[in-house]
Amino acid sequence: MTDGPDPATGRRPTTLLMSLKDTLMALLNFRKRDTAPARTGTGQLEPFLKGYSIEVMPRTAEKVEDFRALLPRGTRVYIAHIEGTPIEDMVATAKRIAGEGFDVMPHFPARIIRDAKVLENWIAMYQGEAGVDQALLLAGGVEKPHGDFHCSMDLMETGAFDRAGFKRLHVAGHPEGNRDIDPKGGDKVVMEALRWKQAFSERTDAEMALATQFAFDAGPIITWAERLAAEGITLPIHIGIAGPAKLQTLIKFAIACGVGPSLKVLQKRAMDVSKLLLPYEPTDVLAKLAAHKAAHPEFLVEQVHFFPLGGIRTNAQWAIDNGGASGVPAAQSA
Repeated sequence: MTDGPDPATGRRPTTLLMSLKDTLMALLNFRKRDTAPARTGTGQLEPFLKGYSIEVMPRTAEKVEDFRALLPRGTRVYIAHIEGTPIEDMVATAKRIAGEGFDVMPHFPARIIRDAKVLENWIAMYQGEAGVDQALLLAGGVEKPHGDFHCSMDLMETGAFDRAGFKRLHVAGHPEGNRDIDPKGGDKVVMEALRWKQAFSERTDAEMALATQFAFDAGPIITWAERLAAEGITLPIHIGIAGPAKLQTLIKFAIACGVGPSLKVLQKRAMDVSKLLLPYEPTDVLAKLAAHKAAHPEFLVEQVHFFPLGGIRTNAQWAIDNGGASGVPAAQSA
């Protein structure tokens, strides 16, 4: 029996099989070409990545033998505090990373801190054992507060961080809104909170900044930052960016974290068969933000903050490949 043409396409089965094989080989070759060469920071991206920060958790930090082999000297390392993580594990992680020469910024999630006494105890533990003098204050991902605190403003109003002499306090920012804060949409409550935090920054000695949720599209970030400036909110922005990761991993985290309009960037990528097999990299969004910063020096975005959703080593290697002098690990710098 000979192969006849397919009645639907008019093509012979053997031709179809060869076409599919060629397409698959092209995809595999494309992936190799895309991931093989190391890249160096050039033009606007290198200065934009200078002083970037990165987020870890105790369990992910344990997988890194030596952060000095991955991160530039002086990198700020946020330590995320997930509900159920013992404070002793958080402090031990902070002590270890600080001991390797990095600035440590632990999360203080308001809704899992029972009262002012617990807050002051945490501050004392971090300071006494790890020399911590900076913190990210946020509501936290818990729906019902465990005690007296509901949001970052409640923590700031205690005065505990001022009394402890903290030099830097960061608070959360949401370029694409936050349904937990504004459940009906819009940003009325979020903007009211930002105005309060702006006023607080003007009466505290601590340096303050907005550390934001990650996004995948430069457009909404730029629009949001310009809106803040127009509203008189001038807190520096440390823009959250998802590090390299599998596409399905990013989509999962984006949905869970309530990422808004820029999720379409991932959805569009998922529909492109030439990119479906490739890991997502933040090159495009960062290049656009860097170009905007170069053209508009007053742009409130001051630094990049990485969420290493595909792994700390993977994220650090991307920064090394793309950041030029801004990505050189401490172990390799003079």
